[in-house]
Amino acid sequence: MRIRTDSVWRALVVLALSGAPAFAQSQPAAAPATADPDSRLDPLQPDFTLAALPTTLRMPVRKSGFRVTHRFSRELGRGDFGDLLSDFFGFDSGAQIGLEFRYGLLPGTQIGVHRTSDRTIQIFGQHNLLQQSADGQPFGLDVVATLEGTQNLRGQKSAAIGAIVSRKVGRIAAIYAEPIVVANSSPFDTGDNNTLMIGLGGRIRIRPSTYIVGEITPRVAGYTPGVEQGSVGIEMRSGGHSFQINFSNGPGTTLGQLARGGVASDAWYIGFNISRKFF
Repeated sequence: MRIRTDSVWRALVVLALSGAPAFAQSQPAAAPATADPDSRLDPLQPDFTLAALPTTLRMPVRKSGFRVTHRFSRELGRGDFGDLLSDFFGFDSGAQIGLEFRYGLLPGTQIGVHRTSDRTIQIFGQHNLLQQSADGQPFGLDVVATLEGTQNLRGQKSAAIGAIVSRKVGRIAAIYAEPIVVANSSPFDTGDNNTLMIGLGGRIRIRPSTYIVGEITPRVAGYTPGVEQGSVGIEMRSGGHSFQINFSNGPGTTLGQLARGGVASDAWYIGFNISRKFF
């Protein structure tokens, strides 16, 4: 018996059409993806710090970040240009290096540790109280507390507590005001043993992933030696990485070191920060 080809094709088409709905219904619907909003990129707050001062960027729960700070010890204004060039703009000199790890403990709460190569260890915790929003909240607010000590926490110890107030301006900048009290900031037995300082800083977005960063930490009461430490730098972001070249008048990267001030108002040093967010 011969079977006509056109009859076979018609039978296959009918079979496919009649079975398509059953096949489609047999496939489970894909569950909508849910992501922690703290994991999303904040283009005006790409990092947890400016140069040394903290920001109000939230760390996602059970996620982490790592940062390297590097402050070269050669003053850029020392000697003539030939001397500076022979030292490769300070890169041939020694440096104070810091290593930092932070972790998202709870929603809005992060903890971490920062150690510098002069054997100072700072343990810190930070909690977000308010987030700036388009529906009426005009600023962000965090509280931060630290404990640090020299000689790997076996020497002089100091503690700090303060607030971080942030304000995003349009799509181009984030500015910060940070009143902070540092207890036992003086390494000497003096009458003024504590420091009240107000960190001021900001990050301006000049290209989609390029920023100008600046900060200064005026000390307004208590132990206030020398001059206020300030920094200015340029920063680039690529994915979870940030790289910042900065110029500071002191090597401080912990709150206790900032409370002790910079070297001099006209003594500037080159440095850099490298950070990596693991989310």
